Amino acid sequence: MARTTLLNPAQKSASGWLNGFIGVVIFSASLPATRVAVLEFDPVFLTVARATLAGLVALCLLLLLREKRPSRTQVLPLLIVALGVVLGFPLLTALALQYVTSAHSIVFIGLLPLATAVFGVLRGGERPRPVFWLFSVLGSLLVVGYAVAQGLSASPAGDLLMLLAVLLCGLGYAEGAKLSRSLGGWQVICWALLLALPAMAPLTLWLAPPTFAGISPAAWACLGYVSLFSMLIGFVFWYRGLAQGGIAAIGQLQLLQPFFGLALAASLLHEPVSLGMVGVTVAVIGCVAGAKKFSH
Repeated sequence: MARTTLLNPAQKSASGWLNGFIGVVIFSASLPATRVAVLEFDPVFLTVARATLAGLVALCLLLLLREKRPSRTQVLPLLIVALGVVLGFPLLTALALQYVTSAHSIVFIGLLPLATAVFGVLRGGERPRPVFWLFSVLGSLLVVGYAVAQGLSASPAGDLLMLLAVLLCGLGYAEGAKLSRSLGGWQVICWALLLALPAMAPLTLWLAPPTFAGISPAAWACLGYVSLFSMLIGFVFWYRGLAQGGIAAIGQLQLLQPFFGLALAASLLHEPVSLGMVGVTVAVIGCVAGAKKFSH
């Protein structure tokens, strides 16, 4: 069970916002870091390696803190979390970033809060107002329209992979947020990583290249970042924030992720960020905000 806290409601809410904000900042660097890493690492190897490294750290944390095992009813939700955020999103984005820039992919991340909300509705049995679906469709059309305007035929695989990644990640976020209420914030991602470890570790050894000679320090640093920060530490803050401040409220912080991601792509990777790309991102964020507002 999740541990209780001595914080009063106001302190708990403020702590939730702070933890959620830190989590979003950490996640914002994931796509630029993945973009650098896949230039020198095979995307499938990158996916299983980051999950393995994070899983080993998670195992150490669970053993050191002597956490109780999840109940049988919590295993299936944990497997869904693992499918969405441990395997699905990292693999699909790594594959997509072979075709598109991280700045281009970040526009799709603008749909992530909406995907999380939709899966929250489906899993929670809520009945949102019709206006919610209006914003949902409009946001989706904006993303598809942007992809077509940029030349969808030139990279249909990259855009499709990003859309699938967002869907799986939204499912993993919603399932993990729901589970964090009973299991605990950081425990959710640690147990999900541990469940995936028996498959990820052997695949890492099998898919490892014959030699790592020639791999640049930047690529190693990015592998380390997406393994420890994107896969584990970011989720520690993110799920803790969701548990403290509420899924609906803290989930709004995801709307900041495209802005942080675009800034990192432009400053660190020197990727072009057009005014049109920024405009579409802002418009999508507006649609997501509207959808969240009318989700109840």
